[in-house]
Amino acid sequence: MSYGLGNLNDNLPAFVVLPDPRGLPYNATGNFSQGFLPASHQGTMINPNARVPISNLQPPESAKDVTPASEAAGLRLLHELNVEHLAAHSGDSRFQARMNSYELGAKLQLSAPRVFDLSGESAATLRDYGIDDEHNFGFGRNCLIARRLLERDVRFVQVWSGMDGAVNNWDNHSDIPNELPKIARSVDRPTAALLRDLKQRGMLEDTLVIWTTEFGRMPFTQGATGRDHNGGTFVTWLAGAGVAAGTSHGTSDEFGYQGVEGQTYCYDLHATVLHLLGIDHKRLTFRNNGIDRRLTDVHGDVIQEILA
Repeated sequence: MSYGLGNLNDNLPAFVVLPDPRGLPYNATGNFSQGFLPASHQGTMINPNARVPISNLQPPESAKDVTPASEAAGLRLLHELNVEHLAAHSGDSRFQARMNSYELGAKLQLSAPRVFDLSGESAATLRDYGIDDEHNFGFGRNCLIARRLLERDVRFVQVWSGMDGAVNNWDNHSDIPNELPKIARSVDRPTAALLRDLKQRGMLEDTLVIWTTEFGRMPFTQGATGRDHNGGTFVTWLAGAGVAAGTSHGTSDEFGYQGVEGQTYCYDLHATVLHLLGIDHKRLTFRNNGIDRRLTDVHGDVIQEILA
């Protein structure tokens, strides 16, 4: 999205990641890397539930000698040194991305605090998202911050539920009856609140909500009361931005073990997402190692049946 459509706000990142405050998911930051794109397109991680949502954005309280004037002077010197170094390493996208991040960091010092300040939100809104509900593990605050980021024209916001580990998480290998209800409850109320909020504000018309996971679970138990991974079928739902409300596509067998009708793959989902945002997935390419690469490789078809 950031490569194909660019950024709409120069004071905030184009791609923001809001992790589960309890920890990063499996594969950590690899889930929101830039892939074969330049490094500037990787996700910027922000944790609204932490005491300091963005690390190193402000000087530590102990640094009494750091003033706005000294910071500005330091940034000017740093920029001069970086430009000189970049001239000798023009092909290194990581260095250019690092320079851009410093400049964005300076802008974030002014813009980010307003995003995290919820004092202007109504009591009803805070209650709807369950901001003070300890059972949602901070997911409600992340959803509300996601809406506030979208209002400020952040292109792509990724909200995570779940961290690395098979306990108190979605990866229920051992105790589904006790663990799944808690993690499901943590996302149910905030997700509904986000959809209602986007619709009430007229934002759902041009905002695409994608709810997905990496795989489903087997229809039979693993050990006593857990279930193993299932790549044969799982559910993804989309809302807003040109999706036909109330439409379902594809079915599994009676056990939920394998897809049997309307089978789709990640390439089809990606092609459809790009289509809904106005991009032809066959024409969006990036030159990498001598090859014009596509997000969908040489695969993928738009799922026409779900379009409004």
